[in-house]
Amino acid sequence: MTFPILAENFLQSLMAGILLGAIYGLMCVGLAMIFGVMRVINFAQGDFMMLGMYATYYLFVALGVQTLFGNVVGPYVAVMIAAPILFMVGYFIHRTLISRVSGSNTAQLEGEGHYAQLILTLGIALILQNASQIVFGSIQVSVRTPLSSSAWIVGPLWGDLVEIFVNKARAIAALLSGLVIIALAMMIGRTRLGKSLRAAADNPTAATYMGIDVDYAHRIAFALGTAITAIAGGLLATNYPFQPHVGLEFVIVMYAGVVLGGLGSIIGAFWGGMTIGLVQQLSTLVLPTQLQNTAIFVAFLLIVFLRPQGFFGRVSERT
Repeated sequence: MTFPILAENFLQSLMAGILLGAIYGLMCVGLAMIFGVMRVINFAQGDFMMLGMYATYYLFVALGVQTLFGNVVGPYVAVMIAAPILFMVGYFIHRTLISRVSGSNTAQLEGEGHYAQLILTLGIALILQNASQIVFGSIQVSVRTPLSSSAWIVGPLWGDLVEIFVNKARAIAALLSGLVIIALAMMIGRTRLGKSLRAAADNPTAATYMGIDVDYAHRIAFALGTAITAIAGGLLATNYPFQPHVGLEFVIVMYAGVVLGGLGSIIGAFWGGMTIGLVQQLSTLVLPTQLQNTAIFVAFLLIVFLRPQGFFGRVSERT
């Protein structure tokens, strides 16, 4: 194999890893938002992503978004409409269930409520998976658009020997993921709500004395985390077929990305997800596709061994 072909394969895998990693990063940020503020390990996060995928699909196909906005813009409009829907779902689930085993209610629970949180979120995950299979069926669907099967060509490079193909649907999804991350970072850093969330994460007792409703801050954080992961799911649905158990495929990726980025760090979670996407795609240069996940966890173990606290794992950067 000649050098130009090797270079083209490497650059193609690198580009695919960046585009996929941006979506993975957004998934991880949704989970980090919940853990960073609430310190709740949410096993149902992958299933909230699945609900975001189905919400996007049915808004696009059945509820008129495709007719109004067309096949190109419609899927992304559906994603943006699905986000507030899943925000309300997350808000409702926290208010009715999660709040019973988190926040101020953990004082009466053994182990600061962590045992109850684990069992409860696992139960929510199982209910969402099985209920979705009953409602939506087990047949794989996807939000197919003309962008899913078309690409921009970068090049030729290296004379006329190297060209890179950039899938349009994945590129737009990566761009929107970046915009959502920027908007979230500005909200956390510059708004009163963001300051309340940071205060509730850093020292709930002191935040309560300052007049901050910590339970309400936790509810907003849970709803935001649900909506952000749902956006990532909707963006992924434009080029990835899914079914009710698709969350199981990605929940491990989310947790690995959060740990790599540093527990509690929002920006770190994004870069953790980006790292996983890059490792997954670059590993195809030397390994069969079936061993992609093996490559991810080998890289995960190496990084954790060298830097146990993760990329941004400093106490002062919890959020």
